[in-house]
Amino acid sequence: MLKSRIITALILIPLVIAALFMLPPLPFAIMTIAICMLAAWEWGQLAGMGTPVQRVTLAVICGIGLFALYWPTYISPLPMLLHPAVEGFLLASLGWWVLALLMVLFYPASAQFWKHSRFLRLIFGVLTIVPFFWGMLTLRQYGFEENSYTGAWWLLYVMFLVWGADSGAYAFGRLFGKHKLAPKVSPGKTLEGLVGGLISSALLAWLFSLYAPLHISLNTLLISSVLAVLASVLGDLTESMFKREAGIKDSGNLIPGHGGVLDRIDSLTAAIPVFACLIFLVFKG
Repeated sequence: MLKSRIITALILIPLVIAALFMLPPLPFAIMTIAICMLAAWEWGQLAGMGTPVQRVTLAVICGIGLFALYWPTYISPLPMLLHPAVEGFLLASLGWWVLALLMVLFYPASAQFWKHSRFLRLIFGVLTIVPFFWGMLTLRQYGFEENSYTGAWWLLYVMFLVWGADSGAYAFGRLFGKHKLAPKVSPGKTLEGLVGGLISSALLAWLFSLYAPLHISLNTLLISSVLAVLASVLGDLTESMFKREAGIKDSGNLIPGHGGVLDRIDSLTAAIPVFACLIFLVFKG
């Protein structure tokens, strides 16, 4: 299992970096839509859709809906963030993850209010996937007219931030972990691991601010980074909660050694829109 995880990571990470820096806006948006469609296919299982036809239908609706939302922003001369739908979904992501935090904190009692409602679980999927889509695109488009690579550095930063925090949490948790973070949702996570992840993310933010072209104050970067890392942990816990209620271990088996697409991007679905919202709408970066 570990060997396959390492091999898959060594293949996927260069592909992700190449896509960030080499794809123009439209192909990048199409690639992101494809990822969101795969996530929607897997979310169908979390929402209680038992048949492949239902889940394929959900994925197709997701793809058509996202493209319909994206196209007006692509042909418009206005910056993407000036479109109300983009700003609205990014702001909605903050509200959704606050609600998700309460759901995780009060689980399993909180599940009584949503586990029997397919409609609510589908709405939760919309609030997870659509802001992630806009967060990916707004970060990638940042400063594109002046330098086509600026946004790619921002996205790479958030991804490295989450991956680094996850690795730090794993290492600290294995070495020092004693106090469970959310035992009813994910027994393997510890408070010590969370602290280790935050330390790793703060160090990474400082190093990136020194060597990468992220033109922003260090204080703003640190605050946004720490909150994004906390959101990434919440994204992981939230998916674990939904999987526990659905009675499944992995959201899928598309990625060898890693489970499904949602299993790989659950942290990013929270971290990316929260980071984008903080940088662009709260701190006006």
